[in-house]
Amino acid sequence: MLGEYRITGRRASEIAASVERAVGSGELEPGQSLPPMRELATGLGVNPNTVAAAYRTLRERGVIETSGRRGSRVRPRPASTARGSIRVDAPPGVRDLSTGNPDPALLPALHDALAAAALRAERRPGLYGQAPVDEEFARRARAALDADGVPAGPVAVTSGSLDAVERVLAAHLRPGDAVAVEDPGWGSLLDLVPALGLRPVPVSVDDDGPLVEEVERALAAGARALIVTDRAQNPTGAVVTADRAGRLRAVLARFPGTLLIEDDHGHAIVAQPVRPLAGVTDHWAFIRSTAKAYGPDLRVAFLTGDAITVDRVTGRQGLGPGWVSRLLQHAVVHLWESGAVDPLAVAQSYGQRRDAVVRALAGHGIEAHGRSGMNVWVPVPDETGAVARLLHAGWAVAPGARFRMSTPPGVRITVSTLAMDEIGAVADAVAAAAGPTPARGYG
Repeated sequence: MLGEYRITGRRASEIAASVERAVGSGELEPGQSLPPMRELATGLGVNPNTVAAAYRTLRERGVIETSGRRGSRVRPRPASTARGSIRVDAPPGVRDLSTGNPDPALLPALHDALAAAALRAERRPGLYGQAPVDEEFARRARAALDADGVPAGPVAVTSGSLDAVERVLAAHLRPGDAVAVEDPGWGSLLDLVPALGLRPVPVSVDDDGPLVEEVERALAAGARALIVTDRAQNPTGAVVTADRAGRLRAVLARFPGTLLIEDDHGHAIVAQPVRPLAGVTDHWAFIRSTAKAYGPDLRVAFLTGDAITVDRVTGRQGLGPGWVSRLLQHAVVHLWESGAVDPLAVAQSYGQRRDAVVRALAGHGIEAHGRSGMNVWVPVPDETGAVARLLHAGWAVAPGARFRMSTPPGVRITVSTLAMDEIGAVADAVAAAAGPTPARGYG
């Protein structure tokens, strides 16, 4: 069961740490069974309740899972093994299309915005006791949300989208709760959910967003929350259409206790309109990030939601970091005011490259998906082999294992830095590495 590894410890914290160290070092492998609690307690000479407490801690940390009579085992992807580690390092001379980063040429210069924020801070220094959200930031954020039909609600500011998602989940859920997540989906989110002790439930997606019947199945089976990417879904580029949004809202209306989280990180880089689902359930949050349009290092996102959710998020935030730097908030306001980013031009630039890749692959009989954003998802029969062959051909792409749970193999190509005259070569390389695939979708 455990091979040569011996769990040690007398207290629950020591036992849990012993298991966690072994998982982190690889001595306990994903899927490996742990001893029954009474058996381990006898071996260690401790009370079974001590082992039960240790196993509970490990479950809450996303290290192990318990499946009834099958007992406890190391999770297929423990929280201590981030999906970001499933990557391809591009050696010199290899074009890196794996990072998911925006095109630096499309990001605005930050000098003027940061200088304006610093000048404002000289006149009115940021001090303890001030409102955590700048008044002008909140006003402009709320006006943009109103224009897109997002229901009324207060505004909070977080350090990026993932920070917002984590805070919303923690505000309502407890370890062991199930969360419906897109599959394939954002790798960092698929890491975060089990790291919080929550149980991810995969929901397949197509080009129009999450499949309605799978969302209904997950909620009927007891999922407490649903996380949806409205546009520029990572890694597939899916966009929730008006028809899909209406059908999803009808399902959510039958499960009003669901915590709905919407991620609109594609705002200002896509041309497709957003179709909010919010307002149907009792608790919800709608999140927007500045990362893709204005720069990942700004680390500024904002959310709105029902009053209880936002109050819980800001209350807990106040006991930790307190607030997101108002200097950064003022810099973002300056970027908004100055029109530093032309959303239509950015969306057109990404769209031209993305659509050209999809068309070129179709010419080779390769199925690909990329309706919006900066990524293209390509189903392949042999993911590991395709990644290796592409690397040998001079192209680094992201392995699909970073983004999927039950979805068949695939690779993600980030098109943001591709030149138009490179696209034919990319398509040729993918065709040689992967070969034709049947039109089967990716959910």
